[in-house]
Amino acid sequence: MVKKFLNFFVYTSVYITLCALMMIWQTNRLLDLHYAQHTFYLFVACSTICSYNFHWYLTPDNPESSSERLHWGARNRWIMMGLCIVGGIGALYYLWQLREHWLVLSGAAFLTFLYSAPKVPHKSLSWLSRIAVGKTLFLTFVWTYVTTLLPALMADHATTTPVVLFTIHRFALVYAICILFDLRDLDDDKKAGIRSLITYLPPKQLDIVYFSSLGLAAITALFLYPYTDMPAIISMLLAVLATAAITRRAQRDKADYIFYVLLDGFMMLSAVLQFIYILF
Repeated sequence: MVKKFLNFFVYTSVYITLCALMMIWQTNRLLDLHYAQHTFYLFVACSTICSYNFHWYLTPDNPESSSERLHWGARNRWIMMGLCIVGGIGALYYLWQLREHWLVLSGAAFLTFLYSAPKVPHKSLSWLSRIAVGKTLFLTFVWTYVTTLLPALMADHATTTPVVLFTIHRFALVYAICILFDLRDLDDDKKAGIRSLITYLPPKQLDIVYFSSLGLAAITALFLYPYTDMPAIISMLLAVLATAAITRRAQRDKADYIFYVLLDGFMMLSAVLQFIYILF
């Protein structure tokens, strides 16, 4: 029963939605942003449920795959489609309440569409799968934009030094995590004709890109010290260290929980640590 509940919690994208909300909470607190936060939380929650379930609904099952998530999705497509519809209706409802920010919100919708578009079975969209470096960057951009830049833009607070540093930090950390995901999917992406930086670079050069990205995340976290407190800096550095520590395990082991629980969780790890620090 515990495993069934955990599978439902993770594979219906409720868990990744929680990650997004925690990351936005951290952005709001660290940058001291003031806007319609609660409405935005609900909009992002509905949008994430909609977009992720749409993405996985379009992902075909592979009987030869060891991924439990793929097989779970094949057995429960009606759940994913139902959540996609409900999430889409909720996203439209809260988008209307945030309509004064329609321009910056449309950027998030466009980036999200670009990530899932290659899976849509229509030849007019097949060209997207041939864009070099696209897959990794699209996903990183959408996570960074929605959880960091978008709140700052809505609060009219996007041109300050802390915003720039925190955006770079989050982009670098998420990009490193996305590289690990793409390494796991390398063979499947090659067969599907989906191109990314990972399909082009040899392992040694990819390691340089990966660890350079983690290094940039650590450096920008340290540069944030004049603008935030030391516990916040330490929490960001711990998230970087945790990602670095699991690197070799993630490169060897394709287990779903390592990626969809641990690695996805590392995106919000610093936010969770800050939240716990505030509580205690």
